[in-house]
Amino acid sequence: MQRHRRIRAKISGTAERPRLFVFHSNAHLYAQLIDDEKGKTIAAVSDLKLKAKGKGADLAKKLGKEIAEKAKEYKVTQVVFDRGGAKYHGNLKAFAEEVRAQGIAL
Repeated sequence: MQRHRRIRAKISGTAERPRLFVFHSNAHLYAQLIDDEKGKTIAAVSDLKLKAKGKGADLAKKLGKEIAEKAKEYKVTQVVFDRGGAKYHGNLKAFAEEVRAQGIAL
């Protein structure tokens, strides 16, 4: 919790460069594009609603591709990455690398 507060104190999303927030529980992964100036969620995806099945990094990559497609629909090419206090490795790293591979600058 403290790590997340420390990160959020330094980053904020705008309409041109929204915040890409990633939350992971023990079982699922969720991602949102958030405009903090307006306090609105632009787009959201989760592995619960994905039609694709898989586990771990494979599922994280599919989720990264899905959020990148939604970002392109809203003409977003750059985002501020908010890892939610989690360490940058494993599924989170696979997710971020797939978003970058789809052409969204983190």
